[in-house]
Amino acid sequence: MYYIYAIYNKKHRKIYIGQAGNIETRLKLHNNKTFKNSYTSGFDGEWQLIYREKVATRHEALIRERQLKSFRGREFVRQFIPR
Repeated sequence: MYYIYAIYNKKHRKIYIGQAGNIETRLKLHNNKTFKNSYTSGFDGEWQLIYREKVATRHEALIRERQLKSFRGREFVRQFIPR
């Protein structure tokens, strides 16, 4: 199983969309700034999970991730931002 996920940084009002096999571990890596040159490490504050979707294969995850990163996909994800 693979997950496509969207995380949100409330302090900077930023969304990040990605895919991973273990979503809990991946969220910890984002919040711990494990990868210094990654997009999410450039913003302080906590990233919170706002959307997740499960698919069977990595190939499906990559396709869906690409869809969610499109303009229409980002509009879909924005509805899950907590108010």
